[in-house]
Amino acid sequence: MKNIKALYPHLLVLVGFILVSLIYFYPVLQGNKIFQSDIVQYTGMAKEQNDFRNETGEEPYWTNSAFGGMPTYQLGAKYPNDVIGMVDDGLRFLPRPADYLFLYFLGFYVLLMVLKVDPLKAFFGALAFGFSTYLIIILGVGHNAKAHAIAYMPMVVAGVLLVFQRKYIIGGLLTMVAAALEINANHFQMTYYLLLLLAIIGVYYVVIAIKNKEFKELGKIIGVFAIAGILAIGANATNLMATSEYANHSIRGKSELTFNADGSKNTEDSSMKYEYITEYSYGVTESFNLIAPRLFGGGNGEELDEKSALYEFLLNYGATPPEALQTVQYYGKTYWGEQPIVEAPAYIGAIVFFLAVLGLYHDKRKVKYLFLAGAILSLLLSWGKNFDALTRFFVDFVPLYDKFRAVSSIQVVLELCFPVLAIMGLQSFFTSEKEAQWTSLWKAAATSLGLVVVLYLAKGFFNFSAPIDQQLMQMFGESQDKSFGINFINALKEDRMNFYTSDLMRSGLFMLAVAVILWLYIQNKLAQTTAVVLVGFFMVSDLFMVDKRYLNNNPSQFRSAREVDMPFEPTDADKHILQDTSNYRVYEIQGRLQGRTSYFHKAVGGYSAVRPRRVDQLFEYNIEKNISQLASSIDMQTYSFTKSNPVLDMLNVKYVIVPTGNGDVPVVNPFANGDAWFVEKIKFVSSADEEMKALDILDAKNEVVIVNNDKGLVSLPLNFTKDSLASIQLTSYKPNHLKYVSNNSNEGFAVFSEMYYKNGWKATIDGKESKIHNVNYVLRGLEVPAGKHTIEFKFEPEVVKTGSTIALISSIAMLLLIGAGVYFENKKKHN
Repeated sequence: MKNIKALYPHLLVLVGFILVSLIYFYPVLQGNKIFQSDIVQYTGMAKEQNDFRNETGEEPYWTNSAFGGMPTYQLGAKYPNDVIGMVDDGLRFLPRPADYLFLYFLGFYVLLMVLKVDPLKAFFGALAFGFSTYLIIILGVGHNAKAHAIAYMPMVVAGVLLVFQRKYIIGGLLTMVAAALEINANHFQMTYYLLLLLAIIGVYYVVIAIKNKEFKELGKIIGVFAIAGILAIGANATNLMATSEYANHSIRGKSELTFNADGSKNTEDSSMKYEYITEYSYGVTESFNLIAPRLFGGGNGEELDEKSALYEFLLNYGATPPEALQTVQYYGKTYWGEQPIVEAPAYIGAIVFFLAVLGLYHDKRKVKYLFLAGAILSLLLSWGKNFDALTRFFVDFVPLYDKFRAVSSIQVVLELCFPVLAIMGLQSFFTSEKEAQWTSLWKAAATSLGLVVVLYLAKGFFNFSAPIDQQLMQMFGESQDKSFGINFINALKEDRMNFYTSDLMRSGLFMLAVAVILWLYIQNKLAQTTAVVLVGFFMVSDLFMVDKRYLNNNPSQFRSAREVDMPFEPTDADKHILQDTSNYRVYEIQGRLQGRTSYFHKAVGGYSAVRPRRVDQLFEYNIEKNISQLASSIDMQTYSFTKSNPVLDMLNVKYVIVPTGNGDVPVVNPFANGDAWFVEKIKFVSSADEEMKALDILDAKNEVVIVNNDKGLVSLPLNFTKDSLASIQLTSYKPNHLKYVSNNSNEGFAVFSEMYYKNGWKATIDGKESKIHNVNYVLRGLEVPAGKHTIEFKFEPEVVKTGSTIALISSIAMLLLIGAGVYFENKKKHN
C-alpha cells in the first residue's frame, strides 16, 4: 500500500503531461491535424510505397516515384519483428504532434528523477525542456524523426548515470530500453550528438574509477553498457544494417568523381562538402538568442505590425493603412543573423538560464560540470564555420561527424543540459541553509542580470544590417524617390533594434521576478511550495508565450485531416500527364528537389536528405548545368522537344513540367528510350569521371558506357548485332518486381531505365539468375540470349531478412533480461 501511495505524485505528473500536451495542441481534439511542411514533402515521396502497402499488405522496400528509384529504408519502411517500434507506438498514444510533446516531458522527467529532484520541481522542469522554442518549432515544420530522437535523449542519459551510480540492474535496463527507443527514432544525427554528451559523462566517471582503483566496478560498468548497447543495437538491427548499406549510395557517401559540376577539381575528403555541412552555422553573438529570443530579429517569418517603425514610415510616405501593413508584413524582414533560414530563435528561456547559473553557484554535485561541459561543446560546435578550427578538426578527425549537416542543430545538447542545470539549481536551493541561499541568489542575479545589462549597453556596437537589405535596397531604389530605399532600410533597422531592446528587457524582468520570489522565500514571506509553483509558472509562461509566436494553432498550421493526408491537388499539367497509362518518368524543371511530383508521378526528383548520390550528380553535372540549352530545345508552340537529350532519354523521362506565365505545362519528350532497349556497342571507360563525361555525347539508344573495373565484364563483346525487330516489353509492374518479355534473333545487351542498386535486386532470365551490370552511371544492364525470354527483376534485400532475425533474437533477450531484472529488484527490496 505504501508503494502504491508513493506512485500517486508520478501518476498525477503523467496526467498533467497528457493534459498540457493536448491543451497546447488543442486542435487535434477537434479532429484537425498539424500541417508540417517536411511531412507534406514526405507524403509525396512515400505515396507509392504507402499505396502498395495498403493494397497488398506487403512492404516494397523500394520506390520508383522518387529520384528514379531508391530504397525506402529512410522513407518509413516497416520491418518485421520490430518489437521496440511497438513499444514506441504504445508510448506515443496521443494524436500527433501532442505525442512528441508528451515524450519530451516524459523523458526529461525520468532524468530528473534519477537526479533526485522531487516530482513538483521535476514537473515544471520537464515542461520547461519540452517548451524550449527549438523543440516546438521542429514539430511545426515536421522534423518528426528529430523530435522523436530528442525526446528519448534524457532517458538514455538517466540510464547511463544510474549505471555509473552502481545501480547496475535498473540502470542497465533503463539504458538498454531507452537506447533501443533512441535508435528506433531513426535520426542518427541527434543520436550522434547524444553520444558526444555521453562521451563527456563516460570519460569523467572512468577517470574517477581509475583514480580510485575501482577496476572491478569499472569492469561491471563496462559489461552492463556492453550488454545494453549490443541488445539495443540488435533490436534495431534491420534499420541500422539497411541504413548502413544504403549510406554510401546516398549523398552522405563519398563521391567517386574527382571533379565538380563546374569542372573544377573536387578537393573534399569528407562525405559532404565543408560548405554544405556548415551552411547552417550559428552566429557567435547570435548565441545570445538563447536568453533573449528576438535579439537578432527572431525568425525569417517574423511579422511586423501597426506598431512598427516601418509601418509608421510607410504611412508618412503616403501609403494607406492596408498598403502599409501589407508591405510591412511582406518586406519587413527582421532577422539579421548569419543563417540562410531560421524558423525561430533557439530560445531556452530567461528563467531557465537564471536558474542554471544559480545551480552552477549553489549545487555541490560535480555532475553539474558534465552538463556544463556538454552545453559549452554544443555551443562551440554549433558555430560551425564561425569557429573554423574546431569544426574542421571534428570534420577531418572525429569519426562520422562529416556525415551530418546543419551543425547549428547540435544545440539540442545545450537545450537538454541547461534545463537540467536549472532544475538542479532549484532543487538544491531549497535544501540548503538560508545564508548559502542568499549568497548563491545574489551571485546568480548579478551574473544573469549583469549579462542582460551588458548586452543592452552593447547595442551600439551592432549595425542591425542583414544580408537581405541589399536586395531590398536595390528593389526599392528603382522607385522615383531614390531615398526611399535607404529610409525603408533605416526604419527596418529601427524595428530590429526595438526587438533587441524589448526582448532584453523582457528577459531581465523575468529573471528579476524569479529572483524576488526566491528572496521572498528566504525572508519567509513565501512557503516553499508557493515559491516553486510561482517560479515554475513564470518559467513555463515565458517559453509558452515565445512558442506561440511561431506555432499558434492558427488555420494555416492546423487543417482538416483530409488536407493533411492528401496535401497535393493535381494541376492541369498533372492531369494531362496522368492520362498516359504507360510507364515513364517526369522531370519538373523548376523544383526537382521537392516531393509534389512524386505524389502523382514516377519522378526523377524528390525531397530527401539522403537522396541517391549518383542520380543527384547526374542532374547537377549534366542537365541543370546546361538548363538553358535544355530550354532552347523545347518548342513552346507544340509543347515538345525538338532535340534529343541523352540523359533524359535514357532515364525514360517522357514529360518535363515547365513553368510558364499561364501555369505549368507538360512538355513531351518524343525521344525517351522507353522501359528497356538493346544497344549495338559497349564503350568501356576506366573511371567514374570518364563515365560521367561520356554521357554528354552518348548515343543512348545504340551505345552504353560501363566502367571496366568488374571481372565479370571480361567476357562481354564490344559490339552486338541489333535486329530492327528486337524488343523488350514491360509486361508487369510493381515497385519491387518488374517483368519483361524480350524478343531478339541475336544475343544482345539490354539497358533498362531502372536505377542500379547492387544490394537486393536480383535479375532472372527464364528463372535463371543473371548478373546485373551498372551502366550509364545509374542504370541497369543485362546480357540477354537470343530468342524470346522472360526477364524479371525482384527486390528482395537480404539485409532485411538478416536484420529482422537479429532483431527478434535481441528483443527476446531484452524481455528475458527485463523479467530477470524485475525479479531480482523485487527480491532485493523484500530482503
